[in-house]
Amino acid sequence: MRSETPAGRVSGSVDTAVDDSGPGDGLVKAGVVVFAVGALATLVTVAPLLLGTDPFPTVAYLVSMLMGVGFALAAAGVLRSVAAQRRQARRAS
Repeated sequence: MRSETPAGRVSGSVDTAVDDSGPGDGLVKAGVVVFAVGALATLVTVAPLLLGTDPFPTVAYLVSMLMGVGFALAAAGVLRSVAAQRRQARRAS
């Protein structure tokens, strides 16, 4: 059974316009993207070594280091989120 609220919305529906992002969420999202780019670069640079072809230049291997950078960004975002939740819990008690 669905009932309408005074604003004309159907109760139980999900409002997708609400932004529930907290502190650190942006860092986590950026970290995931950077990590994915680094992972893709790692696969691309390892493939010639497994196939017996000429390896890529050093720059390609440096792009592979983005995996670590992305992981560090995501970890910083998680730590920032944890710190904000701790501050909020201290204020509530």
